[in-house]
Amino acid sequence: MSVWSSLASIVSAIGTGGAQVVDRLVQLVLAKPEGANTVGFTVAMIALSAKMAKADGVVTADEVLAFQELFDVPQGEERNVARLFNLAQEDVAGFDVYAKKLADLFPYDRITLIDILDGLFHIAKADGVVHETEIAYLARVAEVFGLDEREFKRLLARHVRESGDPYAVIGLGPEASDAELKTHYRKEVQETHPDRLIARGVPEEFVRIANDRLAALNSAWSQICAERGL
Repeated sequence: MSVWSSLASIVSAIGTGGAQVVDRLVQLVLAKPEGANTVGFTVAMIALSAKMAKADGVVTADEVLAFQELFDVPQGEERNVARLFNLAQEDVAGFDVYAKKLADLFPYDRITLIDILDGLFHIAKADGVVHETEIAYLARVAEVFGLDEREFKRLLARHVRESGDPYAVIGLGPEASDAELKTHYRKEVQETHPDRLIARGVPEEFVRIANDRLAALNSAWSQICAERGL
């Protein structure tokens, strides 16, 4: 069963219980062992995107389009995405509750949680700017996910030009040697390959995040090379 077929069944079943939407979502995702990681990733992205859209008070068409770009939503499945998006917005649970319960779908898998946060950043900047309220939201989600300040600043540098420290994007400080930087950069490029994301349970359609991450890494590396004369 594809992630979109699973999503359709989740949306159709979500109103059959008395639990809050986030509780029901987790129950339904865990009931799909054939692809719980992939379905869980998609559900987490949709639900947390909806909660983030409330952070600056308005859901823009750009944010909706950014989500559709990331996931390449098949024709005819848009209504299920929209339905889940709207349910998450209407749920009384706060976004920190959502973040914690959805993060529990990926125990001991902080790399996938970073992938989710990466996608949320992409959607947040779709209207041309990441608002302060969105940054605060994303920082809190990162905290709930158990990510440290360095990991969050790295994502911030990748997506917000004003914070674009090339060393933060690469993941090492300016005190690192040329050899250390080159080795780390190559490792990050290898880890960013779309096949690596898919192996972690990221949906196959979700390749934009890998392409954007690779572009940011290459740009940061080019800047460092220019500064150091490499």
